[in-house]
Amino acid sequence: MLTFRKQIIADLYLKGNFLKEGVSMKKKMFTRRKFISTSLGSLAGFSILKRTANGQSANNKLNIAFIGSGGIARSAFSGCQRENFAALCDVDFNHARSSIKKFKKKTSSIPRFDDYRVMLDKMGKKIDAVVVSTPDHTHFPAAMEAMQRGKHVYVQKPLAHDIWQVRTLKKAADKYKVITQMGNQGHATSGIRSIKEWYDAGVLGDVREIYAWFNGPNFNGKFFKKPDKYPLSEDPVPRNFKYDLWLGPVKKRPYSNIYHPRTWRGFFYFGSGEFGDWACHTLDAPYWALQLGMPEKITPVLSNHNVDFVPDSSVITVSFAARGNKPPVTLYWYDGYKKPKFDTEKYKGVLPPDINEKISNTKNGMMMIGEKCALVTGGRPNSPKLWPDEFFKEFKKNMPPKSIPRVKGGPFKEWIKCIKKGKQPGSNFNYSAGLSELTLLGVLSQRIGKPIEWDAENMLVKGHPEYDSLIKIPPRKGWKYGEKL
Repeated sequence: MLTFRKQIIADLYLKGNFLKEGVSMKKKMFTRRKFISTSLGSLAGFSILKRTANGQSANNKLNIAFIGSGGIARSAFSGCQRENFAALCDVDFNHARSSIKKFKKKTSSIPRFDDYRVMLDKMGKKIDAVVVSTPDHTHFPAAMEAMQRGKHVYVQKPLAHDIWQVRTLKKAADKYKVITQMGNQGHATSGIRSIKEWYDAGVLGDVREIYAWFNGPNFNGKFFKKPDKYPLSEDPVPRNFKYDLWLGPVKKRPYSNIYHPRTWRGFFYFGSGEFGDWACHTLDAPYWALQLGMPEKITPVLSNHNVDFVPDSSVITVSFAARGNKPPVTLYWYDGYKKPKFDTEKYKGVLPPDINEKISNTKNGMMMIGEKCALVTGGRPNSPKLWPDEFFKEFKKNMPPKSIPRVKGGPFKEWIKCIKKGKQPGSNFNYSAGLSELTLLGVLSQRIGKPIEWDAENMLVKGHPEYDSLIKIPPRKGWKYGEKL
């Protein structure tokens, strides 16, 4: 027996195409039965292509394209695997081979492109949403190409490669009315929600100091490699690597084997160094909980300085003004295996007596020091705890209520669910643009190598117009986006 929906579809189809003058009732009945038996069976395929108001196919699955198919894209494949995979884009499918193979049931038969502009031109109507998993310097043009076509976007962190780009992405998200998410996974955890609930409940009291530390950059690891000399020697471009497309908006320069596939991030004209790689994770909780906004001054102390390459180690001091009834905050960032050291008498009763030993035994972390206690996490805000330990034990007996809704399934599922419901996820561009700007200000201070005073309203370093080209990096010809926004 036909469902009511199928009955209506069948009747409308027949009325418009078969029930013409002169057709006998017997033939009408035959034609109707034939349509039902042969055509309605294909309606499942039709419904997959049919769009709903929110953009996804009628079987409630999104058609997602992936810009970047290797490396971090593996997490994107995993997070989106319950949806339809529409297309893959990559400039080096040799490098992406292992990620694609792991998800071959989803990726084996879909179109592949090396230029996302061509992919979006050819397949735009078949794509609802796009995940951008490329090096930092191509986040902005890829996201803009997708958004200006009305596609929802998920972009890895930091959101873009310079501060002007970050602000423009925020404007674009508002203009094109798309659902956006940055890939700082910790923002979808219960841990960061607990941190904000505890702070808002007054558990810490006023917070005036934040400390964060990270062991890298590790120049013997997978993501950073130090050049033997400058300028870099020119190497042959690998046969299957589309280097010009990989460069995207960045000024042309000779290819070096040190760039591809992973160790581009130490070069500031492609990546954002260790600070840019981790601050969107490590500083997410204090930025959100304390409503830090933009800093007034950033002071770097660097082991060595090169405007184009990440220093071996940094101590960056970031100064925030008072916000309403919240006091001024000073944030201290340590990388290159440096760690903060504390005067235990000064912080007696707030920090544990063995605080320096505790921190020396960690690879990375973040600590907000309040009047009553200190809150500490790892490099991400997933598992917060309070110091001293005795304070935390008593606190757990009477914790504040969970007032902020929890996310189930991680950031990709949050983004997908929000697309289907027509609402924004937690790390949408209106939020994550500010966190990314804070991150890129730290990177800017490393590139300049001197203290900078930030005029957030006018987007400039006070008294130094020569730094404007680092705040808005001039793009290569043919790669301009968002100038009219």
